[in-house]
Amino acid sequence: MSGSTTTRPTRRSPAATAEPRSRSSRGSGSSRVGAGLAGVLLVGFAVFFALPLLWLLLAVTKSGGALIRRSPFAVGSWHDLSANWHQLMAFQDHAVGRWVANSAEYSLAALVLTLLISIPAGYALALTSFRGRKTLLAITLVVMLMPNTALVLPVFLEMNKVGLVGNALSVILPFSFYPFGVYLAYIYFSSSIPGSLLEAARLDGCSELAVFVRIALPLAAPIVALVGFFSFVQNWNNYFLPFVMLPSSNQYPVQVGLSTLLSSTPAFNPSSAGSDPVQLPTLALATVVSVLPVLLVFLFSQRFLVSGMTAGGTKE
Repeated sequence: MSGSTTTRPTRRSPAATAEPRSRSSRGSGSSRVGAGLAGVLLVGFAVFFALPLLWLLLAVTKSGGALIRRSPFAVGSWHDLSANWHQLMAFQDHAVGRWVANSAEYSLAALVLTLLISIPAGYALALTSFRGRKTLLAITLVVMLMPNTALVLPVFLEMNKVGLVGNALSVILPFSFYPFGVYLAYIYFSSSIPGSLLEAARLDGCSELAVFVRIALPLAAPIVALVGFFSFVQNWNNYFLPFVMLPSSNQYPVQVGLSTLLSSTPAFNPSSAGSDPVQLPTLALATVVSVLPVLLVFLFSQRFLVSGMTAGGTKE
């Protein structure tokens, strides 16, 4: 028919069809290379950190001679593990047990004081107005950035002035000063607690203390767990402050006690060979014992830690 028109399908040139395919192939190839490099890096980091831990765990199952002669990753025996345990517990009349108990006492007492101070302080800085609030927050941030070792000398002079050097309080009270916990609580309360909710509670007749205890604190359970975990780990692993404050071996926490075990190991201190020597597998077992409480706390509090780390990420 004369009025009808026919349209022919347009044919794309081979170059036009090949160009998108080449781009997609280049993109997929670069993504595979990137994923491969990331996998290699992850495996490298895993090996770097996992191999020493594996050696440590296997070392406690060997005797001193087997640790040197056999392969580093050879498995020992239950007999050698039991012998190492008995030697560790017999060191200086069961000193290791006292050290672990001291660490638990210092860390838990400081943890309670930290939570009683840090959480209300963070709440006050975030949700209340008072004179000097910004200055106090700035001081908190500056002290948080200072290394703990820089504060040991002034803390020692302060404890010596009040006569607490050599007392458990000389370790517990400085442990309770935790600016990082105050900052975490400040971030959470300022970003995750609706001000309208607290204002409604005030309009209903709640005092400021009741608003904090009944409204804000239950909502802040994740951040309380996070501050508590970080505080406990820092207190448990602290070495320098107890080493300076506590002169008696009976008062040592386990981290300071490890240095005593190290000085009694002939491999590190040849002059100790004749006085209650400690073998390398026993020293490795002491290291595992010192880390085990922190590991157990972490395993039982993973869910709360994840909730605390993600808390405050969005404004509710």
